[in-house]
Amino acid sequence: MTASGTRSILPPLSPEEARHSAAVAALIHAELAAAAGWLSFERFMELALYAPGLGYYSAGSFKIGAGGDFVTAPEVSDLFGRCLARQCAEVLAVTGGEILELGAGSGRMAATLLTELAAHGVLPQRYAILEVSADLAARQRSRLAQLPPGLRERVVWLERLPERPLQGLILANEVADALPCRRFTCRARGVRELGVAPGEGADPLAFHEQYAAALPAPLPEGYTSEVCLRVAPWIAALSECLGRGVLLLCDYGLPRSHYYHPQRGSGTLRCHFKQRAHDDPCVNVGVQDITAWVDFTRVAHAGLAADLTVSGFATQAAFLLALAARGRGTPPHHARGDGRSLQGHGAHARLRCRAGGLCAAGSAPPAVSRLPDP
Repeated sequence: MTASGTRSILPPLSPEEARHSAAVAALIHAELAAAAGWLSFERFMELALYAPGLGYYSAGSFKIGAGGDFVTAPEVSDLFGRCLARQCAEVLAVTGGEILELGAGSGRMAATLLTELAAHGVLPQRYAILEVSADLAARQRSRLAQLPPGLRERVVWLERLPERPLQGLILANEVADALPCRRFTCRARGVRELGVAPGEGADPLAFHEQYAAALPAPLPEGYTSEVCLRVAPWIAALSECLGRGVLLLCDYGLPRSHYYHPQRGSGTLRCHFKQRAHDDPCVNVGVQDITAWVDFTRVAHAGLAADLTVSGFATQAAFLLALAARGRGTPPHHARGDGRSLQGHGAHARLRCRAGGLCAAGSAPPAVSRLPDP
């Protein structure tokens, strides 16, 4: 489908949105001019989402919920947060410490977790939020200000990852899918990287190809997909600030054998605008979300390389159902007193962690946890 074809199925931009999108496109065109007319898709996605003051997540548009562009699981029901609180309570009972949430959305999950953890009698010393969107941070502050004083006083907002390793949990719900990724396509003479170049006529930006190496192969000709090279440094950075505890990732994604299945020939890239999903990132630049599913095999390898222990992988359905079932009378499992193991029923895995570990749920969560040697 052409860019003009995509626009025909999307709601029209408001005058303010059109002005903002034009400003983001102008920024990208300036970079294109400085880069001889070609940008990697990774750089394009970074600018479209995170350019200071202009990118989708950096500017002030309404993103999450019925009036926004997409809805996440915690916004649909508090059941997600209530189930997740049971996993958090088990970890905090062993590690103590705090919770760090990356990209806290509207703040609804944070509010649910704190309320549930208070009911469990296992509150974190601090609930820290690292949020890149000023609009979402404002919504979080408004929502969490309604909590009882004993809960809201535990909440702080950070501008960067903590310098001192923390004990407890790091939570990232639908964060990894927004890491800028590269796109590639397979041709008869090899794999070519897809980038962005100046377009023609009504389409200001268009895909362009150049040769690339070290991308998934062999794959059939015409196969197009994504590879996110930023996963490893991201996990490494999170590992550096996790002293003892669990990194829990919940996201859309697949293990690599499914992610790059020959029948998944058009990749996983998706754009979201006013509750419509489509696959053209070159329209509505700066006012729509751009995501790509997570290669959880890459996440696991990154965790191992960062001295974390991969403790589990499950679909979100299995993860939440196991936690919900546990709440109907199954007593929570507690780690042995030496702190070397945890039972993660939600991820169906036992954690035996040297320095740390990771848990994940695909199309749901992975987990990584870091517990010290005895």
